[in-house]
Amino acid sequence: MGFLLLFDLTNEQSFLNIQNWLSQLQTHAYCENPDIVLCGNKSDLEDHRCISDERARETAEKFGLPYFETSAANGQNVAKSIECLLDMVMLRMESCVDKSQLPGIRSNAQMNGYHMDEAGEGGCGC
Repeated sequence: MGFLLLFDLTNEQSFLNIQNWLSQLQTHAYCENPDIVLCGNKSDLEDHRCISDERARETAEKFGLPYFETSAANGQNVAKSIECLLDMVMLRMESCVDKSQLPGIRSNAQMNGYHMDEAGEGGCGC
């Protein structure tokens, strides 16, 4: 339903690949304009940083994306970036007049990976 697009703040080529990855997501996603949050990862490695905060924010603004600097090592802004993406996805879903038209979704129970059997008993679809 949405994507976290991460690049490495310590790697110039990773940053330069953002446009290519955005193109790939728009080509192969379930809809023309998927929900995407841009994350500059490895913010904990300040001494090795190649991409400035200003440059990353300008790129995010250019593509109309929310931007977070994250660190998988210490968890900085990981939850915030995921919450932002979930908010975006939920707004998109709420704006659908007929939620049954979303690709691959047949019911609210299945949306959450939770399936009901004939007796009304539920279980995780993991």
